[in-house]
Amino acid sequence: MESGSTLDGTSEPNNSNATTITVTVKFGGTTIPISISPNSTIKELKSLLLPATNVLPRGQKLIFKGKVLEDPVTLIASKLVNGSKIMLVASQGLYQGDGPVLKKAQVAPRSRKDSQSGSGNDMGKVPVKNRLERWKVTGVVALAECNLEAIPDEVWACGPSARVLDCNSNSIKDVPIEIARLTGLEKLFINANDLLDRSISWGGLTTLTHLTVLSLNQNCLTTLPSSLGSLTSLKELHVSNNKLGGLPKEIAHLTKLEVLRANNNRMSTISELIRNCHSLVEVDFSSNFLSELPETFGSLSNLKALHLSNNGMKSLPSKLFKTCLQLSTLDLHNTEITIDLLRQHMMVEKQQLHDSDIHVAFLQFEGWDSFDERRRSKHQKQIDFRVGVSRDFDEGADKN
Repeated sequence: MESGSTLDGTSEPNNSNATTITVTVKFGGTTIPISISPNSTIKELKSLLLPATNVLPRGQKLIFKGKVLEDPVTLIASKLVNGSKIMLVASQGLYQGDGPVLKKAQVAPRSRKDSQSGSGNDMGKVPVKNRLERWKVTGVVALAECNLEAIPDEVWACGPSARVLDCNSNSIKDVPIEIARLTGLEKLFINANDLLDRSISWGGLTTLTHLTVLSLNQNCLTTLPSSLGSLTSLKELHVSNNKLGGLPKEIAHLTKLEVLRANNNRMSTISELIRNCHSLVEVDFSSNFLSELPETFGSLSNLKALHLSNNGMKSLPSKLFKTCLQLSTLDLHNTEITIDLLRQHMMVEKQQLHDSDIHVAFLQFEGWDSFDERRRSKHQKQIDFRVGVSRDFDEGADKN
């Protein structure tokens, strides 16, 4: 009966309106149904599997009846029919986001010290009065790994004296409006806690006009509010390992921002208004769902490092290499962009420079040679540094 359906489904193989077929792909303990025209290529099938598996097309190996399916071949030529079962084998590392979508995928638990850890007990032995006085004198409120579920009320008594608030690796569930009382705060670290979107009083947070570092890594945030743009003194924004779908367009107001780390999220697009963040030196968007960056990224003339690994990146901004003249680090590992592809495009441009259309098509690689020279120079300096220092120092530098 299956062979009969094959004849029905492929009676008009050259007809663009050919009836679609449904094939099932087994991967990671799941079965993924894909509806597709039998005249589509295996490469097109792989593209449809990307959002369902997070595995990049070039990292997918599709196996049908013991044979590996080839990219340029059509489904009908591969003898795939309605109901065919295919196995997907993924190459290690070639994925977007946090990793392949698996049936029993679990988020690794945060490492926190036990409730009986020395840090917690030590803090409990220190009288509140002495602790508060120490905070006021040093300006540093150190509460990391103290098994807290809330920021202690005595923190707010520090008022303008507090310059740094470190609440990393606790179980803090909210940042209350009282945060506004720390009017002199410059750095706020609340990494690895239990913060949700509604947990943060942005009304209080955005009154901190001296805040230069905001670090909210490893929480449960899905969005950042438009009021983020009010933190105009911000130089570093760290929001890695959350569930962010994007960045607010108001990020354009952060003209002093130098470091933006938003890796390991769920971002699929970046606002073109990021061009206004002209002070950016380092950007980390690795392990997201990006397929491209806005053309305005080429306006970031101070950019030195751009990390894009583990995304579905298929192209780069056309003026990236030409206008970002300080760029020396570009991480494209495990994306759809390979060094061979870049070199291939460069060769085509040089060979067909007389053809204006071809020239425009590959103009995006103008400036590649200068970038490659900066990249090589930076690596050589790193090698020279390692050779010129002691073994112990080198290992210590690596650890840091």
